[in-house]
Amino acid sequence: MKLSKQEEELIAAIRNYRKGYPDSYPNLLWYAQQIFDELTDMP
Repeated sequence: MKLSKQEEELIAAIRNYRKGYPDSYPNLLWYAQQIFDELTDMP
């Protein structure tokens, strides 16, 4: 399976979020949500 650059970035953001929880909770969650929103808003 081939992933786009944004999909790879989302996976990395989720992994970093899980590793950094609870210290980096708000920032990494926001970042992962932004990437997800960009991916799902594409036609």
